[in-house]
Amino acid sequence: MHVAVLIVGYRNPDDIVRCLAALSASTHADFSVFVCENGGPEAFARLQAELPATLPGGQAVTLHEAAGNLGFAGGVNEGLKHNPAADAWWVLNPDTQPDPGALAAMVARLARGDCDAVGCTLYRPDGSVQSHGGRWRAWLARAESLGNGERVDSPIDAAQIEQAQSYLNGASMLMGRRFLETVGPMREDYFLYAEESEWCLRALKRGMRLGFAAEARVMHAHGTTTGANEPMRSRRRLPIYLDTRNRILLTRDLFPARLPVAAAAALAQVLVRYGRHGAWAQLGFGVSGWIAGLRGERGPPAWAR
Repeated sequence: MHVAVLIVGYRNPDDIVRCLAALSASTHADFSVFVCENGGPEAFARLQAELPATLPGGQAVTLHEAAGNLGFAGGVNEGLKHNPAADAWWVLNPDTQPDPGALAAMVARLARGDCDAVGCTLYRPDGSVQSHGGRWRAWLARAESLGNGERVDSPIDAAQIEQAQSYLNGASMLMGRRFLETVGPMREDYFLYAEESEWCLRALKRGMRLGFAAEARVMHAHGTTTGANEPMRSRRRLPIYLDTRNRILLTRDLFPARLPVAAAAALAQVLVRYGRHGAWAQLGFGVSGWIAGLRGERGPPAWAR
């Protein structure tokens, strides 16, 4: 099975160099790499200077300069468009380092034929689990990471995770051809955040099935580009705004009847999350994103363009 590995970068070549070094050790060798750089001509030139044309195993590395910042979904869709002949597509964050057997385990799970996309275990550098997958709480407009905080070497019930999950973590997800032919590309109007949740939830509504490869592990530094992992009072406007806005947009798009309750719940979450830390600027970012979601505003915010 030939896999096209799709990486979306934004002025973070060091992350991508580390990611490709990890990919070079993959036990599944039938893959190619497509990197979409969203950060402009200077960032693309630096990426060209630092990345090889092929990996040590002979896998091709294709670099693509986006026409402006397309956002995460836009970058992924560029990769899908330029790699139509692949058997599967591995959406992989630049700040990840897959274990050698990760891709092989995900390919094996997809090849069983009873699922259309496959997730894995994302873990932090300290060895704690970020997620095995996710569950979307539609009435709360809230994403929950399965297994968050557990040790990466703890026993995993793969069947239970597959039953519980309703979306795959966008930092590492393997999409099969049937998934793409049925569901289509990612929504670019979200720009950043919640687009993988919307993609998977839309797929479930169309009869697709999500798998989980228990043996697949991918280390995820998380938030190196957006600053989403910074201390609460230091977090940047864009990730807070878009995360809040897009949870409302997802509800509008897929669960419109639940919007009144979900919107109230989302606002309460913003007030509690930032208010209890005295992060008043961040609370304001969240509230403005919430209002933008209710207004149906999409794409990159005007103030960030």
